[in-house]
Parts: sequence; structure tokens; C-alpha cells
Amino acid sequence: MLLRMVTALVLGTAPLTVMADDHMHAHHSMTGAPTVTQVWSRAMPPIAPTGAVYFTLRNPGDTPDRLTGVKTTRAEKAELHTHVHKGDVMRMKRIDSVEVPAGGEVAFKPGSSHVMLFKLSEPLVAGEHFPLTLIFENAGEVIVDVAIQEQAPEPSTHVHEHH
Repeated sequence: MLLRMVTALVLGTAPLTVMADDHMHAHHSMTGAPTVTQVWSRAMPPIAPTGAVYFTLRNPGDTPDRLTGVKTTRAEKAELHTHVHKGDVMRMKRIDSVEVPAGGEVAFKPGSSHVMLFKLSEPLVAGEHFPLTLIFENAGEVIVDVAIQEQAPEPSTHVHEHH
């Protein structure tokens, strides 16, 4: 697999593939490609038409990048979303992009930024996996493996959560 990834990167013929727990730092187009960790989605009842995906993005490069889109065969439509608070009401809102600062990280988590999946092609069943393509302004496409889980994974000790 490593040889295939290196060949694809050198030839520019295929998107970079990163597994959910892969901590490898790959290079793409002379800059550090974003790394994606803790990629998961919550299992949903079979009749649920939507789902959400969460992950942490890290940008090891020295220039900022921007996540501008997402796609998957598991849903008819995938969009970047966030939650906004208006008074005592929290609402979801579609967003066009998310900046990933140089040397920084962005957490996509419940109650914050996330990927919404609309019109699921099949139910989100715990224990299954599916691919999700993240589209970056500079790094191009990064494919991640989404693990469907009953509950959220334990948070990393180095990620600070704001309340």
C-alpha cells in the first residue's frame, strides 16, 4: 500500500489515502498534506435518513489549507456543517469551508463542526466502515476510512475542548 501511495503522489494520478488511525505524515505537492485521525460516525437506526462524521484535522505544513468539500458513496449528499448558538437555541448551519492553520489542527466533533450525510445509501451500522473523501484547496483529495461506532471514541488527551 505504501508503494501505491508513493507512486500516486509522485505521478499525481490518485488521491492520498489515509486510514482512520494512521499517524503517518505524507507529503503532497511539496507541502505537508493534512493528517486525519479519529475518523468516526455514530451508528444510526435503519430508518435514519442522515448521519454525521467527526475527525481531527492536523496541518503539518507551513502554509494554511482549507477544507472546501466532502463526498462519499454512502450518501447522496455530504456537506460541511457547524452549530451556531442564537440565544438558547443551537442550530446546524452549512458552511462553505474550514481553514486548517499552518501547524495547527481543527476538531470536527458533536456540537461543533462536522460532516453531514444526507439520504444515506445504506444504514450506518456499528462495526462497519466506509470511505469519505475530504477535498482541500491546496492538498487536493484525501480519502479516509470512517469507522461506524455505537458511541463517540474517548477524546485524545492533547485536544482541548471549549465549553
